[in-house]
Amino acid sequence: MRITACSKKRVDLYKNHFSFYRKYAFVVFNTLRKPLFQRFLNWMLRRERIEEHEIKDVQIRMFPFIKENGNGLAGKCNSKGKIHLYPKGLKFFRKKMQEFGKENVNFYIKSRARATLIHELLHLKYVSDEEKVRELTEKYFNIFTKHQLTQNSDVHDIAKMLFK
Repeated sequence: MRITACSKKRVDLYKNHFSFYRKYAFVVFNTLRKPLFQRFLNWMLRRERIEEHEIKDVQIRMFPFIKENGNGLAGKCNSKGKIHLYPKGLKFFRKKMQEFGKENVNFYIKSRARATLIHELLHLKYVSDEEKVRELTEKYFNIFTKHQLTQNSDVHDIAKMLFK
């Protein structure tokens, strides 16, 4: 797993907010590397019979990926087993920070990263079955959060934001 900026052009595009996106990428990187989550992923991969060698690379991209329709992309997985995870835009986080506060937004960032990685890993097996992948993503994410010790009382609200 590694953090990548993609290209100099993208760095230049986001240079005024580089510090925010760098911190965001490190939060995601550290969240996904936690031993508890890694054990959970290993369990999920075994349960789904997804071989670890199918995962060639996991990259945490520093900057958002905006599709042609204007929507952001949380992650993508190609047929070669390369997975990319992308952040939401800064404007989204500023709005959510005012609504929910820093602690909940931080929890959202971590939850979104976990859910996105789970989702993209499931695409290795269920390549074109988006409905099945979404259903399983929610199922596995809920399993992880139920077994995770957290003092955040808004877990249910964060999950609704992720899976609406």
